[in-house]
Amino acid sequence: MSDALSPIAVGSPISPSVVELCSQLIAIDSSNYGPGGPNGERAVADYIVERLTAVGYEPVVLESAPGRANVLLRVPGRESGLDAFLVHGHTDVVPAEADQWSVDPFAGVIKDGYIWGRGAMDMKDMVASTLSTLLRWKEKGTGPRRDMVFAFVADEEAGGTFGAQWLVSEHPEWFAGVGAAISEGGGTPVSEKDADGKTHWFYPVGTAERGTLHMRLRATGESGHASRGWADNAVTHLIDALGRLAHHGWPISLIPTSRAFIEQTAAELGIAVDLSTDEGVEAALVALGPVLRSDVPTRGSLNPTVLQAGYKVNVIPGVAEAEIDVRSIPGTEEKMLEEIDHLLGPRVTREFIAEAPGISAPFDSEWFSAIADAIVAADDEAVVLPYLLGGGTDAKAFAKLGIPGYGFAPLGRDPEGRREGGMHGVDERMPIAALEIGATILEKFLTEV
Repeated sequence: MSDALSPIAVGSPISPSVVELCSQLIAIDSSNYGPGGPNGERAVADYIVERLTAVGYEPVVLESAPGRANVLLRVPGRESGLDAFLVHGHTDVVPAEADQWSVDPFAGVIKDGYIWGRGAMDMKDMVASTLSTLLRWKEKGTGPRRDMVFAFVADEEAGGTFGAQWLVSEHPEWFAGVGAAISEGGGTPVSEKDADGKTHWFYPVGTAERGTLHMRLRATGESGHASRGWADNAVTHLIDALGRLAHHGWPISLIPTSRAFIEQTAAELGIAVDLSTDEGVEAALVALGPVLRSDVPTRGSLNPTVLQAGYKVNVIPGVAEAEIDVRSIPGTEEKMLEEIDHLLGPRVTREFIAEAPGISAPFDSEWFSAIADAIVAADDEAVVLPYLLGGGTDAKAFAKLGIPGYGFAPLGRDPEGRREGGMHGVDERMPIAALEIGATILEKFLTEV
């Protein structure tokens, strides 16, 4: 570990510690229950606004619907003529089943070297680090090199309809002149040992995301009495189609981001790889080990998630429906949809519930280089890699404005080996040291980029 950056641990009246900020944000229950449920994003927005206005910033609150609040702030840079930069983070979290937790998921508990609670990993940690940077700029009388746009947005956990998607559609003026953006989806250290037992530290930074294609399938048939043999059964048509979809083997699609990840990781570990064939790619992934392999989605995926049919056990229904979650490698959407239509067959139709094709950002850019520089300044053993996110973020919304997005919500290495865990699950938690170091990395990057 380098001593070039000291972790942000001790707060002040102007700039509380990032740990305190994160704990207080977690204590605001902003669970996203969808359009019809209670949502606490307005309360988080009020907290952010109070913190920022207290030190002289002038944030703006934009509500897409009652309670669905987004906070926007533009901070002028020291040098004119440079492209602006966007930092966006979502303030909503997925609900928590409190009876399964060992702590109150909305208390912001600090114990055993961790901050516990819903949002500790996703993504009130990054929101706290961003706030910490803004407050420390005021405390130290400094600021960014270029104009910075900060967007604390609602509704990411349900697709961004009331958050990033709405801002892009209704308030694109906020993002005029923005050259690139960062948000969740990278910057977390992972380790792997080489053949000699030496530990190597990798920091994957998101430079691409798989597409999100959520669909509703509908099969129709002829209703009838269930005691009779019935060929035209909507449930059977649907089940047959789902079976074909679920068991289909999607081909390997190695985009530049994934190729670079494999090649650079293998070189660091001293592993020879041949990526010219599918077999070679599979062998390379096995050689990288399970932790690193999980960061290289090389195929699309499809999972049935919702089924609806029938109303009475002795009546064959005339309609059966299902919902499927499809994730596509960037650039493969058209071919994947053609194959899905072939597998569905003539008796099942589809319609999109949500459609967001995959995205990519260049990793031979000044932005990626600045990210790598900030990470290496905190950890001189760091190997910074581009990688493809298997899921998705609000970066897809801002990509519609031509803004390349990078997954960079930095964390550091906990000196005692603690790891974050529980995202979207039970006992979500963040190592305190990881967050403190991550906040220093983020502040350096936003100040100097």
